[in-house]
Amino acid sequence: MTRLVVGMSGASGAVYGIRMLEILKGMSDVETHLVMSPAARQTIALETSWKPRDVESLADVTYRHGDIAAAISSGSFPAHAMIILPCSVRTLGAVAWSQNDDLLTRAADVTLKERRKLVIALRETPLHLGHLRAMTQVTEMGAILAPLMPSFYGRPATVADLVDHTVGRLFDLLGITPPDELVSRWTGPTAG
Repeated sequence: MTRLVVGMSGASGAVYGIRMLEILKGMSDVETHLVMSPAARQTIALETSWKPRDVESLADVTYRHGDIAAAISSGSFPAHAMIILPCSVRTLGAVAWSQNDDLLTRAADVTLKERRKLVIALRETPLHLGHLRAMTQVTEMGAILAPLMPSFYGRPATVADLVDHTVGRLFDLLGITPPDELVSRWTGPTAG
């Protein structure tokens, strides 16, 4: 059983985290542990037709953002990996400088200190030097920085196609095999 911690911060792009949880819900070999920031709850309500409690129902286990004594706050909790999807610059900075004043950032810090895989799906543009330094810092600490940038080589027809492809690539980074229909794999140019 793969145990995955999913953190959702208040950055725009809540649809990415929701879509990942939807897909993971159907995977019996993956157990999801979700923590959402208060800003994530607000962004979900602003950007989607989902209610935060319905997003929580997609996870196997949910935690309160302020519960720093939760299981995922300890290195003794055996998790395969963690993803922050989407990740705000505020959360990125907190992770980069080990400011563990909430469960989301504490769980990320634990993931790093235990040398487990941490994928940070940053959603911010443009970037200033402080953002770039935080990005460098988390990368040097061992995180995988995967900014949410759509690709077009698969010729997406809808926003859902863009989201699915990005989420599928994030599955790859987590070491979890995504459903085949999610990712349009590049095989080189086709003869025409």
